[in-house]
Amino acid sequence: MMNELKMFGIHGLPEVREGDDLAKLIISALEKQGQKLEHKNIVVITSKIVSKAERRLVSVKDIEPSALAIQLSKSSDKTANEIELILRESASPVKITDHVLIMETKHGFICANAGIDRSNIENQDMALLLPEDPDSTAAAIKQELEKHYKAELAVIISDTFGRPWRMGQTNVAIGVSGMPAIKDYTGQSDQYGYTLKATEIAIADQIAAASELVMGKSDGIPIAVIKGYSYPEGNGSSKDLVRPRKMDLFR
Repeated sequence: MMNELKMFGIHGLPEVREGDDLAKLIISALEKQGQKLEHKNIVVITSKIVSKAERRLVSVKDIEPSALAIQLSKSSDKTANEIELILRESASPVKITDHVLIMETKHGFICANAGIDRSNIENQDMALLLPEDPDSTAAAIKQELEKHYKAELAVIISDTFGRPWRMGQTNVAIGVSGMPAIKDYTGQSDQYGYTLKATEIAIADQIAAASELVMGKSDGIPIAVIKGYSYPEGNGSSKDLVRPRKMDLFR
């Protein structure tokens, strides 16, 4: 049996503003493309437009830096205001250098500068924070899309992370609804009869990464649709992808 995927980016979305209904924007843009969502389709949405819609845009210059932020700024290429914002969005530091702060966010994600983004923002004094609860946002958008299309769907919210032991960045899933985040093969037999003991595939991350191929960081396409992937039943969470501290061999 041949496995075949189809991916396409959703074009023609307007600039997302605070309070926008993303599900309605998706439906409208798909109609203009002559497309619609069908049973078991997956919608991948970049965190940037989620954060914009959820009023997560903040003025860096209005942030009052703490003594710690001021101290760290003395050996950093970031301002004390920027560092303070990063500290506020973090649960704990992982690695701090003169140009980047690798932090554990309040969600449990390990990423540069607590995931705070200042790219592709019209006002250079502003910074975009990660969504507060990406899983809940994914679930809400999924519910609205399913209601409109009368189909079972999955929604992933993605963000771009670096990788500790590999060059380059890749998209990962920071919000998941309608499908498992991980496909567990443990206990199953491979084609030679070997019983798999520890094979858990991060399928939500794989889908998020693939979606970047039809989005592009500078192409202004913040949403992708994946058709043809028969994902397992179940409802996962981005929390399933966060390695528990007791299993972290590097901290």
